[in-house]
Amino acid sequence: MSKNDFDEFQKQIQKLFGKNAQMASPFNVESKAEEESIEEEPEDEIDVFEKVRNFNLKPREIRDELDRYVIKQDEAKKVLSVAVCDHYNHVRRVIEEEDTLGEEYAKQNILVLGPTGVGKTYLLKCIARIIGVPFIKADATKFSETGYVGRDVEDMVRDLVKAADDNAELAEYGIIYIDEVDKIAAAGEKGQSVNGKGVQINLLKLMEDADVNLKSQMDMMGQMESMMGMMDKKGGKKPRGTINTRHILFIVSGAFSSLAESIERRITGSKIGFMSDTQEETDTADYLKHVETSDLVKYGFEPEFIGRLPVRVACESLHSEDLKKVLTNSKGSILRQYEEDFAGYGITFNMEESALNAICAKAYKEKTGARGLMTVLEKLFRNFKFDMPSTEITEFDINEQTVADPKKALKELLNLNKDLHRKTLAVEVAVFVGHFKNEHDFKLEFDESAISTVIDLSVESGKTIRTICEEKFKDYPYGLKLIAENTKCRNFKINKDVILFPDKELSRWVVERFQKAPEEPSPEKEL
Repeated sequence: MSKNDFDEFQKQIQKLFGKNAQMASPFNVESKAEEESIEEEPEDEIDVFEKVRNFNLKPREIRDELDRYVIKQDEAKKVLSVAVCDHYNHVRRVIEEEDTLGEEYAKQNILVLGPTGVGKTYLLKCIARIIGVPFIKADATKFSETGYVGRDVEDMVRDLVKAADDNAELAEYGIIYIDEVDKIAAAGEKGQSVNGKGVQINLLKLMEDADVNLKSQMDMMGQMESMMGMMDKKGGKKPRGTINTRHILFIVSGAFSSLAESIERRITGSKIGFMSDTQEETDTADYLKHVETSDLVKYGFEPEFIGRLPVRVACESLHSEDLKKVLTNSKGSILRQYEEDFAGYGITFNMEESALNAICAKAYKEKTGARGLMTVLEKLFRNFKFDMPSTEITEFDINEQTVADPKKALKELLNLNKDLHRKTLAVEVAVFVGHFKNEHDFKLEFDESAISTVIDLSVESGKTIRTICEEKFKDYPYGLKLIAENTKCRNFKINKDVILFPDKELSRWVVERFQKAPEEPSPEKEL
């Protein structure tokens, strides 16, 4: 591109985006860039590739690491561990041996089925961390066939490059996880969008072997750079413009609730009469273990799409006893998060066994897996986290009754410690007095009746002492200034009446002080 062409291009940009839109001219920085490139040393890529180059984990080792974070899902851990080891052993050979680049390799993309909240995403995040490769999670429902409504499926690959700190080479060995894939079935009992068929077709090549442009067609600035033909600083080569998906591992998942019902009918449909009545009740999600390609095609997936997902595994539902293990044994337990939240205020709590059982029973009824635990815990601790940091209570117990009625339990706890709480509030009154003195240079001397009244108002309303005092004394700086100009007084006694009727008392003070001469005794001796 010549300088004249660049100037014309700049004018078009300003027409589109306004006169303030400016692009750095390559003609002004070219020589400087060449000088800087001479001094630059080649980037060291050994660090980012180290884990992938040295990958030598065994499936059991990955499974054992996953056991520390995810409860249950033994079959899923086994299947994922084997598939991941096979894939990254091949990746390691590709990195080490150039002659393997052209070899045919059947990539083991994975389909994970199972209800929400059983640990699907957590499993895959842990695997990516163990291997040391970039990982992104995408929602299948956010993509569209054309890319003009919603996002283009290729945006996932570009997001993976961003997750790899813009290292496209490392991103070529990353993991892309697509959740809620059951929502893009083109047909089925739940009436999925017909647009899902187009998304499936667009994913076909992507999941196998495709070159994806690092700059999206919708990325205006990226397209500008491509049009200008910006050259790499070294050797005059064009910067890398694409990324290949041949060695990116794709893992897709979904709840497939209606699919489980369809499989159940297929398996039990021939069983009638008393045989069905005597059959042991089975969790609907357990039927997903028996999924076949024909079930998925009937559900609304293209055979070619399902063919790109040769490894399939179903996760199990989490029951009450499993949720208890999630709370007590999992390294990433949400209960630890709440312990840390309270610890930030110097507060600890003791969770009794009966409380754990009650929490898990409630969470199981939510039917959202481990996510139900957070729903129950948030409701349990909501008022405790709001009120207790403003008290002097440093420890409390949680039992079955607390879980059943947390508001009542908190009220009883606060009532039991009300004397301690009132002492804390009294200190806050003193803090306000100091703040008022520093800001306005007037000293407010609260007597016992005033302190007690302010504390009562705080307890009844739930507002802080400072908020109540600021509301009561919002007009006092101006009124006291008038009094001080007439009497030179800067100390004022505050009693119960001043707290209850602040405007009335201030008006009385102002009138009384202006009726007296400046040389008379200051109001501090009378008020």
